[in-house]
Amino acid sequence: MEIPVIFEDNHLLVVEKPPNILSQEDKSGDLDILTLLKNKIKERDKKPGNVFLGLVHRLDRPVGGVMVFAKTSKCAKRLAEQIRERTFEKYYLAVVHGITERKKGILENYLLKNKRTNTVSVVDKNMKGARKAVLDYELIDSVEKYSLIKINLHTGRPHQIRVQFSTFGHPLYGDQRYGYEVNKSGQQIALWSHSITCIHPVFKEKISFTSFPEKQGIWKLFNMKESGLIFTTISDDWSQEQKNALYEKILQIRTL
Repeated sequence: MEIPVIFEDNHLLVVEKPPNILSQEDKSGDLDILTLLKNKIKERDKKPGNVFLGLVHRLDRPVGGVMVFAKTSKCAKRLAEQIRERTFEKYYLAVVHGITERKKGILENYLLKNKRTNTVSVVDKNMKGARKAVLDYELIDSVEKYSLIKINLHTGRPHQIRVQFSTFGHPLYGDQRYGYEVNKSGQQIALWSHSITCIHPVFKEKISFTSFPEKQGIWKLFNMKESGLIFTTISDDWSQEQKNALYEKILQIRTL
């Protein structure tokens, strides 16, 4: 399987995760992107030993889009700190059923995960194990009975976007788990990791990575960027020397 690379230097590897593969190995033994990337780097760079690649965040199996990996333990630690401090910004695109009443809004709930069934539910904030989940959203477009939503994830709870929008009355298109009443078997969930902004763990400047889903399936209804477009943006605060050094590392869509 080929994995599109959005950006790579000695410190970071940013890729576009294909939908329907795991972020990391689990007891199922199914293909996961972390192991896949480690093996590809080992083969590409002819490394005799194990390859370090730090998983700093996850995407649900059916979700595709931007994923950031750390190539050193020091960078992994620094990115983890950004996530804790909420300076690691994650934006998603989703297609939901129905038209939201407001163009913009905030969803705040308390979630509880059932480890036995691997499902998440909205519960009272005083329930043992409940964790606060917050996101804000913006309605980008609506076509027929569907809405294209851009989501800013403030907290990274399991299945957060899926369960919060289902509770909100707008389940995600194709989500069999939290929207089985309105979705059909075999539909691909319409949730995409659209953009990640973080502070480069070495250069200490803001950098953003963005990806769009291919215009197929339900995504075809909406006017987004051309299929497969991926681009990288760099903070205007960078010196020209910093920009030149980093631009040399940026690879126009290639694969591992």
